[in-house]
Amino acid sequence: MQIRAFLRVAQTGSISQAAHNLFRTQSAITRSIRELEHILGESLFERHSAGMLLTEQGKSILPRAIQILDELQQVPPLIDDTGSDFSEPLWLYNVMRLKIFLALYQLHSTRNVANSLDITSSAVSAAIKTMEQGCGAVLFRRTAQGMMPTKMSRKIAPSISRALNEIRRIPEEIAAMKGIVTGTVHVGALPLSRAGLLPKAIINAINAHETIKVATDESAFDRLVSELRGGNIDLIIGALRHDSSVDDLDKIKLFTEELILLTRPAHFLTGRDLIAADFDNIKWVLPRENAPSRHSLIKAFRSLGMDAPQPVVETGDPTVVRELLLRSDMVAVVSSHQLEYEISIGVLTPLRIHLNETHRDIGIMSRKGALHSPATRAFIRSLKEIIPGGPSGALESPFYL
Repeated sequence: MQIRAFLRVAQTGSISQAAHNLFRTQSAITRSIRELEHILGESLFERHSAGMLLTEQGKSILPRAIQILDELQQVPPLIDDTGSDFSEPLWLYNVMRLKIFLALYQLHSTRNVANSLDITSSAVSAAIKTMEQGCGAVLFRRTAQGMMPTKMSRKIAPSISRALNEIRRIPEEIAAMKGIVTGTVHVGALPLSRAGLLPKAIINAINAHETIKVATDESAFDRLVSELRGGNIDLIIGALRHDSSVDDLDKIKLFTEELILLTRPAHFLTGRDLIAADFDNIKWVLPRENAPSRHSLIKAFRSLGMDAPQPVVETGDPTVVRELLLRSDMVAVVSSHQLEYEISIGVLTPLRIHLNETHRDIGIMSRKGALHSPATRAFIRSLKEIIPGGPSGALESPFYL
């Protein structure tokens, strides 16, 4: 792994000292540095009689190189949590081996992994065997469903995934040094971000930087958090969670919104002040049972002297909500921003009743300590620009701005 040699030379300022520290020959260290410079198309060091000094390009990738090695060095303590001292995990310092591990972790098939990486099945098996010998544990078991990851695999996969994602971002840092913001921003899109906030941010970002791409993931919150922790998505946009299960995430509030009751314009409840009795026998469209808004709306109904609504439909999809309301007399409980376009053109109408204490913070969630890529940093700036008055907080990452 050339990054390892790069980091040691950067830290010591010396090829010979790096070779000594890594138990390799000076020629091997020099070759690794030249290979990395060739891959990136840039000189990373200036050669002086006083030693090896980082170029500006070298300085730009140094934080990410540190992060890569830190992630991989977290793996041995996950394997043995007795507090033992660990030597460097040399079995992890091979990018193809790590790619094979993650591919098998996701695909559960040696043949499919081989096809996806354009290698042989025997190469896949050899790589997994090396990793199992290195960690002293079985990482996959053959089952009727395929090669399934063991508990040990599930423990070490996030660190390996984060390391590989950092490696992929190194060329983007080099491009940014030339004023070119490139790469793909992976965004976890919770329901409240999809109708207006996220599309506006995407348009802003692409107009400002034509060379970036945006990929959205509309999975459930728990799945998005798992992908965020593995470095597979860069941020999540939507209703912020503040419970202990997400203490490892940074959060920035962009704005506050509240819940409203929404119907079609010709609904028999529109255009008048409402009381609890008006909602007898209403068919409700509600957020999913485990959504934060579901708990607050129950409290709001009770404060109005009303029983908790019983849904006939549970969904967080704005398109489904809109079509249900237009085609029936159902009433939906939704975010005030979720269908703001439909409200603005008169396709849907809020009912004249206020749901107390249903305010929620909408914003960005990001993994603590994450080094955002140049494209992600540009996207976050674009997102902040479309919020009137600006956001009311800041992510803690040093690469946030």
